[in-house]
Amino acid sequence: MQLKELFTDESAVSPVIGVILMVAITVILAAVIGTFVLGLGDQVSESAPQASMSFEFNDTGVNITHEGGETLEKSNLNVSSESIGPEEANFPDSSVTAGDTAPHNGSGDIGGETVRVVWINPAGGGTNTIARATAPQ
Repeated sequence: MQLKELFTDESAVSPVIGVILMVAITVILAAVIGTFVLGLGDQVSESAPQASMSFEFNDTGVNITHEGGETLEKSNLNVSSESIGPEEANFPDSSVTAGDTAPHNGSGDIGGETVRVVWINPAGGGTNTIARATAPQ
């Protein structure tokens, strides 16, 4: 065998590159399929909505107003504090948009309590607090 032929013979390059590409494609497919089979894909796509809420406190409760941001589903919202307890938000419509107000009355003076608006993930992934305020003493 001549030395010059050794450097010009490229017959083994194609099969090696083919094997490397097949392994890479298999690893990528396994990662994508594994993510969705284990349910991790649902959690990534369901993040808490962005909304701005204002709180107006009175003697026995609080009025919560949706100031802006994404439209929310009333069935996915809870309001909670020590006096109010976790309860569904009292917004008038099933879709909560900017300008909608929900009154919540506690079982007495709510001074010093933190009131939270909690979004419940409809896919069952968990909850997120999207707004909170502390009542004046």
